[in-house]
Amino acid sequence: MPVLMADADRPREGGPDRKTVDVAVGVLIRADGQFLLTSRPAGKVYEGYWEFPGGKLEAGETVEQALRRELLEEIGITIAAVQPWRVERVDYPHALVSLNFCKVFEWTGELQMHEGQAFAWQSLPVAVKPVLPGTLPVLDWFALERGFKGVTCLQD
Repeated sequence: MPVLMADADRPREGGPDRKTVDVAVGVLIRADGQFLLTSRPAGKVYEGYWEFPGGKLEAGETVEQALRRELLEEIGITIAAVQPWRVERVDYPHALVSLNFCKVFEWTGELQMHEGQAFAWQSLPVAVKPVLPGTLPVLDWFALERGFKGVTCLQD
């Protein structure tokens, strides 16, 4: 599987043999086709960048279990069915991550940003920026699914 290099000009922490961090990522999609992006909270790497919500798998957790836990902890919702979608490996300077993207079409509860992050319902092209490098492929996948041709997924 190819690896997306984020900030390739910056040195990598942990050297060439660093371990991959598995992450469950929720791509929440409303009935009108808009999808949820959240900002990275203050004090975290890439603070203020926009991404799909989710987080690291804990020992023994499946992607679905981690996604359910993370979305409840981070944004206060309980999700219904999870549709595994795609996996993207991203080599960030601080970590090598395997992003397990899952589509979610139904949930209960009101959005509550428990980590002080912002949220925005978006469509293509997205209006928020900067967007986390690992999020960019998803925007391209949406463009392909939705029949966009030759359109950049980001606003200028």
